[in-house]
Amino acid sequence: MSTTVKDRFYPVKSIMVSQPEPADISNSPYHKLADKYKIKIDFRQFIKVDPIDSKEFRKQKIDILKHTAIIFTSRNAVDHFFRICKDSKIEMPPEMKYFCISEQTANYLQKYIVVRKRKVFVGERTAQDILNVIKKHKNEKYLFPCSNIRKDDIPSFMTKNGYNFTEAIIYRTVAADLSDLEHITYDIVAFFSPSGINSLFVNFPEFKQNKTRIAVFGPTTAQAARDAGLIIDIEAPLPNAPSMTGALELYIKKANGLK
Repeated sequence: MSTTVKDRFYPVKSIMVSQPEPADISNSPYHKLADKYKIKIDFRQFIKVDPIDSKEFRKQKIDILKHTAIIFTSRNAVDHFFRICKDSKIEMPPEMKYFCISEQTANYLQKYIVVRKRKVFVGERTAQDILNVIKKHKNEKYLFPCSNIRKDDIPSFMTKNGYNFTEAIIYRTVAADLSDLEHITYDIVAFFSPSGINSLFVNFPEFKQNKTRIAVFGPTTAQAARDAGLIIDIEAPLPNAPSMTGALELYIKKANGLK
C-alpha cells in the first residue's frame, strides 16, 4: 500500500530551506517560526549562478541598444545584465524602458540607474502581472535577460502575440555542491524552484525520501517534485497560507500535535 500525505504527519524538529539565509535573520518569518515551535531551521542555497562573460554573450549576436525595453524578473537578471553592459562598454540611454516583475526588482534597479529619471513599469508579483502591463506597450522592442533555465510564461506570451522580442541568456543556473550534507538529515526540506529539485538529485542520485517531508512553493516546483518521484507533504501558496512559512506552520501544528 502506497504512503499518502495524510499518513506522513511525523513530528518536526528540523527544516532545511534551500535558499540563502535572509540578510536580516532576526526579523525573518523563519526565525519566528523556529523560535515559536523550538525547531532548528538551516539555510542552504541548492543552486548557484555562473556568469556568462561578454565574449560568450557576443556569440548570441544580440545588439542591446537596438531594443527599447528590458524585462527583468529577478535581481540576478539585473546584476548580470548591467555586468554585461559594463564589460561591453554599453551605456543605457535615458529613454530605455524597464519592465520589472515586482516592486522589489524595480527598487533593486536603483543600484544601476536613477529610477526616478527613467521609465520603469512594475508588476505586482507574478509574470502575469507584468505581462498585463506589457500589453499596454505593444510597439516596444523587448529584450529579456535571463538564465539558461527559466519559466516559459513570458517567452511564450511574447512569441504567441507577435511582440518584437529577444531572449538573452546572461547567466547559468547550475546545481551547487551539497556533498557535505550527504549524511545529514532534516525532517522537512523546502524547495522554491525546479532547479532546486534538480540539484538534490544531481548531488544525491540515490536519494530516498523515506520520512523526509518535502515542501514546495509554486506549481512548477510541485510538478518537478512529482516528476522526480517525490511525495509532496506541504504545498504553498495555499488560500489560508500564501507564504512558505505559513504553509510550514500549518503542517508543524498538526504534525507536532499543537493547536
